[in-house]
Amino acid sequence: MRVETREFSLQLESPLDTAHGSIEHRKGILVRIEDGDEVGIGEATPLPGWTESLPACRAALADIEAPGDELSTLEERLATLESTPAARHGLSLALADIRAKRDGVPLYRHFGGPEQVEVIQANATVGDCSPAETVDAVKDAVSAGFECVKVKVGVRSVTDDVARLRAVRDAVGFDIELRVDVNGGWSRAQAREAFHKLDPLRIAYVEQPVSGDDLDALADLRGRSVRVAADESIAETSVDAVLDAEAADVLICKPMVLGGPDKVVEVAERARDVGVTPVVTTTIDGVVARTAAIHAAAAIPDRPASGLATGTMLARDLGPDRTRLVDGSVSVPQDAGNGVADTWGRR
Repeated sequence: MRVETREFSLQLESPLDTAHGSIEHRKGILVRIEDGDEVGIGEATPLPGWTESLPACRAALADIEAPGDELSTLEERLATLESTPAARHGLSLALADIRAKRDGVPLYRHFGGPEQVEVIQANATVGDCSPAETVDAVKDAVSAGFECVKVKVGVRSVTDDVARLRAVRDAVGFDIELRVDVNGGWSRAQAREAFHKLDPLRIAYVEQPVSGDDLDALADLRGRSVRVAADESIAETSVDAVLDAEAADVLICKPMVLGGPDKVVEVAERARDVGVTPVVTTTIDGVVARTAAIHAAAAIPDRPASGLATGTMLARDLGPDRTRLVDGSVSVPQDAGNGVADTWGRR
C-alpha cells in the first residue's frame, strides 16, 4: 500500500462576495491511496471559518502513513482526524473510493443509497451584487433550467437586500424556489426585521441569519413563515448542539465541514429523524470532493435541491468533470467508486 499527498491551488473564475468576505481561490491537498490494483483519490480543501486551516490540514495528513497492507488500519486512523474535518474528508474519501471500486458500486451505493439515482436537482448561487445584477444573474439561472436559486445577502442593509429580493420576485415570479444566505451577517434585531419584511416574498429558508454561535437566536427565529437553516453553526458549535437546541428547520450539510461524505449521510439521517431537512452543499471544492458531494446527496432519500452546481465557479479544476449539469440538475456518476479519473499528475 502507498499513501501520497499533493497540494494544489484553484483560482475562481470571479470572486464570490459573501458576508464573510470575498473568496478568490481554493487551496487544498489531494490524497492518493494505492492498494494493489486499486487507487482511491480524496480531496482535503479547508475553508477558514468552517474547517481547520491549510497548515493544520497539512500537518494532520503528514501524520498519516501506510501501515502495512490493510486498509482497515487506515480506516481506524479516521477517528484521530475528528478535529481536522478537511483532512478527515480527504482520507475518508480516498478509502471509500477504493472500497466502492472493490464492491463494483458507485459511491452513493457504498453509502447505502438507493439502487439507481441518475440526476439530482441543484440550486444556483448568486453572490452579493446590485439589484439589477442580482436580477440578471437569477434570470440567467432560470433560463439555464434552475428551479431553485440561493442569493447571498448580509453585506448591505436589510432594506437594500430585501429590495434586491423583491426585484428578483418581480422578475421571475413565485414558481422559482428562492433561498437566502446571510452567512451570519445580521444582528438579532436585523434578523427579526428581515424575517418580517421577507414574509410576502415566500423565501424557502434563510441560511445562517445570525452568528454561528448564537443558537438561542436561531431557535427564536423559528416558527415564522420563513424557515431557518443552520450552516456556520455546525462548524462553530456542533450538529448535536444545533439539533438539541432545536435551532434549525434545515441543516446545511457540507462534506468538507462534517469530515467526509460518509459523515453527511450519517448526519442527514439523524436530522431527518427529528424533522429537520438536510441540504447538501459543497464548499466550492475541486472535482474530486464535488463529485463525492453529489454521491452523498444521492444517498439521501427525498433530498431537496442541493448546492452542487459550483464547478463553473472555478477558472480551472483538478481534472475533467464527468458529471453533467443540464436543466438545473447534475448527473450522478454510475461508475464504481467516486467516478473521477486518477489525475494525479495534473497541476
